[in-house]
Amino acid sequence: MATLTGQTHHAETSKEDIIRLSFPVNQDDVVEVRSRLTQSLQTSLDLNIVLELFFQQIQTLIPLSGIKYTHQQKDCQTLLGSDDTHKLDYRLNTAQDDLGEIVFHRSKRFNEHEMAVIESLLSTLVCPLRNALLYRDALQSALRDPLTGVGNRVALDQAHEREVQLAARHKQPLSLLAIDIDHFKSINDRYGHSSGDDVIRQIAQSIKAVTRCTDLVFRYGGEEFVVLLNKTALNGAHVIAERIRQHVESLRIESYGAQISTTISIGISTLNRNNTDSMLFQRADAALYKAKQLGRNRVEATV
Repeated sequence: MATLTGQTHHAETSKEDIIRLSFPVNQDDVVEVRSRLTQSLQTSLDLNIVLELFFQQIQTLIPLSGIKYTHQQKDCQTLLGSDDTHKLDYRLNTAQDDLGEIVFHRSKRFNEHEMAVIESLLSTLVCPLRNALLYRDALQSALRDPLTGVGNRVALDQAHEREVQLAARHKQPLSLLAIDIDHFKSINDRYGHSSGDDVIRQIAQSIKAVTRCTDLVFRYGGEEFVVLLNKTALNGAHVIAERIRQHVESLRIESYGAQISTTISIGISTLNRNNTDSMLFQRADAALYKAKQLGRNRVEATV
């Protein structure tokens, strides 16, 4: 059974709002919606679909501006609708696990009866939510590089195609960073392949640490990484790339009693109207090759 820890957040509310919201929701309607939710939430293992079904059904009883679901440990955040002045948030905890946090938003305050209805309906979400999170973990495991924990080549191919299509559809900038560890073979030769793995792992985590939560990091293969920067034009991509380069240069990686220092080279490309999917990566790879030719430990971009 889930433990719901709830908290309301209210702004200024008029007497008219309180009177309007004091009329209770019909209990028969609650029972009917619970029944529909119990059935519909079992029809999908996709986390977004489960949350969308829940959002749609609960709005037949209680008008909402939006709901926001967050699970920090799983790096998961979904907003359906929009946030608003008043919010009601719950931690979804069971005896076995933490299922994250869900926040309900709207322009008018929630009364106690509505809170009770929401808590009643939340109980139908617990098992489908747990199953959806387990399914999401399984999918992500198949798309995750086992050494570094970032996305693998398959994940990159899928995300690359999706981000290019989204950028073109919404006429938004998209940039790509191609990153390579400088003189990596000499690290393996001097310290051994296990230390080489430590260097790859630490650099992957460093890239994630200094990029934004919306940026997508992948291990392309060997000592190469790719970062997709959505809604980012060339100037912004250059700032992020330089931040990554400087951070890696400052690293002192502890491995089997040794302290290892290294650098990276980065190539940048930005999507334009003449690009195909493959050209975005090819242009970044060409810029990376130029950075290597010009002495490494630098950032270069294609115009």
